[in-house]
Amino acid sequence: MQLNEVELKKTVHLPKTDFPMKANLPQAEPKWLNKWEEIGLYAKIRQARSGRPQYILHDGPPYANGNIHLGHAFNKLLKDFIVKSKTMAGFDSPYIPGWDCHGLPIEIKVDSELGSKKAKMTAAEIRGECRKYAAKYVDLQRKDFQRLGVFGRWEDPYLTMTADYEAVIAQAFVDFLDQGYVYKGLKPVNWCLNCRTSLAEAEIEYETHTSPSIYVRFAMTSDPAVVDERLKGWRTYGVIWTTTPWTIPANLAISFHPKFEYSAIAVGKDAYIIATDLVKTVAEILGWTEYETIATFTGDQLEKSVFKHPFLDRDSIGILGDHVTLDAGTGAVHTAPGHGHDDYVIGLKYGLPVYCPVDGAGRLYQVGGVPGDLPESLLGKTVWQANDVVLEILREYGALLQLKPYDHSYPHCWRCHKPTIFRGTEQWFIGMEKNNLRQRTLEQIKKIKWMPSWGDERISNMIASRPDWNISRQRVWGVPITVFYCEDCNETLTEKKYLDRVVQRFREETSDAWYTRSAEELLGDDAACKCGSKKFRKETDILDVWFDSGASHLAVLEPNGLPWPADMYLEGGDQYRGWFHSSLLVGMGLCGEAPYREVLTNGWTLDGEGRAMSKSLGNVIEPEKIIKQYGADVLRLWVASVEYSDDVRLSDTILTRLSEAYRKIRNTYRYILGAINDFDPAQHSPITAEIDQWILARTSALVQRTLKNYQEYRFHWVYQDLYNFCVNDLSAIYFDVSKDRLYTSATNSPDRRSAQAAMYQVLHALLRLSAPLLAFTTEEAWQFLRTEGDVDSVHLAEFPKPEDFPIFAEDKLSNWEKLVAIREQVTKSLEGARQEKLIGAPLEASVQLTAGSDLYPLLAEYQSQLPGLFIVSNVVLVQGDQPGVSVQVNRADGEKCERCWKYKKDIGSDDRLPTVCASCAAAVSEMFA
Repeated sequence: MQLNEVELKKTVHLPKTDFPMKANLPQAEPKWLNKWEEIGLYAKIRQARSGRPQYILHDGPPYANGNIHLGHAFNKLLKDFIVKSKTMAGFDSPYIPGWDCHGLPIEIKVDSELGSKKAKMTAAEIRGECRKYAAKYVDLQRKDFQRLGVFGRWEDPYLTMTADYEAVIAQAFVDFLDQGYVYKGLKPVNWCLNCRTSLAEAEIEYETHTSPSIYVRFAMTSDPAVVDERLKGWRTYGVIWTTTPWTIPANLAISFHPKFEYSAIAVGKDAYIIATDLVKTVAEILGWTEYETIATFTGDQLEKSVFKHPFLDRDSIGILGDHVTLDAGTGAVHTAPGHGHDDYVIGLKYGLPVYCPVDGAGRLYQVGGVPGDLPESLLGKTVWQANDVVLEILREYGALLQLKPYDHSYPHCWRCHKPTIFRGTEQWFIGMEKNNLRQRTLEQIKKIKWMPSWGDERISNMIASRPDWNISRQRVWGVPITVFYCEDCNETLTEKKYLDRVVQRFREETSDAWYTRSAEELLGDDAACKCGSKKFRKETDILDVWFDSGASHLAVLEPNGLPWPADMYLEGGDQYRGWFHSSLLVGMGLCGEAPYREVLTNGWTLDGEGRAMSKSLGNVIEPEKIIKQYGADVLRLWVASVEYSDDVRLSDTILTRLSEAYRKIRNTYRYILGAINDFDPAQHSPITAEIDQWILARTSALVQRTLKNYQEYRFHWVYQDLYNFCVNDLSAIYFDVSKDRLYTSATNSPDRRSAQAAMYQVLHALLRLSAPLLAFTTEEAWQFLRTEGDVDSVHLAEFPKPEDFPIFAEDKLSNWEKLVAIREQVTKSLEGARQEKLIGAPLEASVQLTAGSDLYPLLAEYQSQLPGLFIVSNVVLVQGDQPGVSVQVNRADGEKCERCWKYKKDIGSDDRLPTVCASCAAAVSEMFA
């Protein structure tokens, strides 16, 4: 047998696979989406897990308005990681995606599109346009989420605008009403002048705003000597500070803190009452260079003092409140119960009316019931225009002591981003003290697992300090508040049996029925007011959209056969005042428990420099662009690589780095598929070599860590472990060491088959461990790897278990950990020899190891395997006196084998193969036997 060079090369078992080196993810991934849809993969997963313990992640509904952005993709992929990992851990973990479809942003967009047409349309027709608009974006976003590789019940998601869901919302309101939580009250709420509706706390954002900061004096008309006898005969003033001059016309009182010390300061012939701790600061601001203290007294002395409104024929009484602080101002707080929560609360205590001379458009108008008509110059002015008018009037009356611009954090509408005002209006509220709702909720929070743990304190503080929940909105697109008013006596009709009929009508026709049917049709013939009248009109307000989404657990879980409460809610940190918050209150109010056991929070998506992404900055990175350039799996890998509970960054540089990491992982899959191309696990399964047992022990440890990290939702640790295993354990060590056995051994050599069997088990485990993160690539590789007995899709498989791998004795494992450490030392020495031009490639080297008594026995035991472990042609072992091992690199003796490239002294020992070593000759002979 004489073989020429070409024929000899053919006897080397080089890796061979059709698994592409180049992923072409943007083109390949849509084909997998089509395939999954064609075979009904999601339904197959559900069927495969039927009857298993359930794990329910309840989807927080994104808003059906606009295309998805990076934050959407980030959140949705985290949810997908959890659902896929729980499914592969053996749970039945269905995922029902949903959308929030009602609300102001959609209505405003539709208003803009309709233009002048809207004036001629009925409320039902406008709602129809809103419904179409929402449906359009549900479809667009659904396709985008599916393109990310997110599995779920996409063909039948939950939508807050469907008849069934709207009936659940309406029923939740009726039940809250029936249980005594709901009341209608006149109180100040955040009001958006632009959107002309009240806003909940969750709909407020704070932005920097410049306001006119003013100091105003109120003349005391009661006897100041009653406060302190030293003030007898003094012309005395109270001094307030405010940044909203337009609210001065609504002033009814001045609030003082009962325990603060106040000073009466003489400035010329006048006395001014200011909190003692603020006297010096106020004096500097007001330019008082010469002043003296007449008297000091505590704030409780000022209760029931009477001051004159600066320019209206009205008294402003002195009242006491703990809301007064010394942070800024004068220690005396201008109090207008119609324009502030604290003012309203203290006003109730003193019986002050909720006086609000500002209409829904933010214009001042004449209101009866309170003394002092507004000046003509103020009527019809917006609150912002009124600021300047009030300042002129205050100057005219000599009441303005100082004016300065003041930059501060000010509430703005979350949708139009315009500044809001506090305005006293009649609204529907859920009372936080009703049925002990606040305290019960605070106690329940402690039973929930918050991740990160600061979530507990954050939501506790919000619940503890929040006012009653304003659930009414003055718009059309939403679920109406199902309350009726008697046309004759104006009493409300709220009997549950009648309102339940309305809910049933919604279930049949959607809540559009409120606008298409009369009150009589909705209520039935037997409905009557206490006064005997049967004529009713319908409430025109709709429910807060946070009430809509907060009721999602009622609409989605048990109606779909899922257990209540859900195991997991996962959203961004803003949802502590949004969906987490409203869902918690609905759950506590109607079910007595939180609707979730665990809450996971993700951070914001930022650009590479840590800035929020915005169109104005031009730094927005769209998911669609990433997918078109890199593929969804690279985007998935980015989500997996970051500590998601913090704010996360993304840039082209980061994507380039991740695409390189993806390439290394993919090449790991590809290398193994190539190396085992002629391997049949049913026939070639014995694992005999210790190094193969070592890599399986390392794989078992990887499985154990990965399962724990999935269980604890530490996806960035999963990613790091998998990446490091591919790059370090496999590519840098095991693949390198195994190449000689795989390439040059005889086809059925036990050593070669042992290596292939180990690699097969490693890849089988790796693909399943990676599947929740790399949904497309693992599926592609699975189709090349799977054999008879394997499930059709990697996503139908379950995670490997540590015990799936053969046990490697502890002493043997310890031996190989030491050998691998010595290998690193040898590799460094080889690199030094290469740089010094002593050798070119490692196989040109002969390595001499001088080992102390601590390592010599180990190295002697494995001496025959050391050349393969170090990838050199020869290893000489010498016993030394010092502990550890020293390495000397020499050029190897002998000639280079044409087949294995090692330097050997037995080249040509087989006459038939004169250019190869004895080992290669034996392998070739076996192939041709």
